[in-house]
Amino acid sequence: MIVTSTPLEGLLIIEPKVFEDDRGYFFESYNKSKWTQIPEFNWVQDNESKSQKGVLRGMHYQTGQYGQAKLVRAIIGEIYDAVVDIRPQSLTYGQSFGILLSDSNKKQLLVPRGFAHGFLVISDIAIFGYKCDNYYSKEHEGGILYADPQLNIEWPELDIPYQLSEKDRAQPLFKDHLPY
Repeated sequence: MIVTSTPLEGLLIIEPKVFEDDRGYFFESYNKSKWTQIPEFNWVQDNESKSQKGVLRGMHYQTGQYGQAKLVRAIIGEIYDAVVDIRPQSLTYGQSFGILLSDSNKKQLLVPRGFAHGFLVISDIAIFGYKCDNYYSKEHEGGILYADPQLNIEWPELDIPYQLSEKDRAQPLFKDHLPY
């Protein structure tokens, strides 16, 4: 496994060791005993979503005691994954980071608590999976408008319009978001 730091403190790219042959492949997407160079998390929930090309989900986060760390990956297909540091005490507060996650590169992104998260489906279909270290609470959900120019997220251009939920279209700008 290769673990790479990003410019945002605590945000890590994880590349598992993949064993491939003419039958297909095998890799451990998570193995607590082998993650010695990564902070320990108590994962309590696994989530999965299926989306079509152009679906953009985000930018979401949980506030207060319901903050969530996430370990995210594309199980099938290709997505552009983006995060924004919303930790007011952080030196990288308000900065964003994006990465291509796909079933071919098998990369994962470890997103600590205190980040808003979203993704855009680039392939025809994508199945997106992630672990959370805390349970979801509707009363503690927050969001930021994906297209806020202050965030400088370089969403890929597609040959179709983005598809967003009404909730995601109506998210506040970064300057107006709920405090983490």
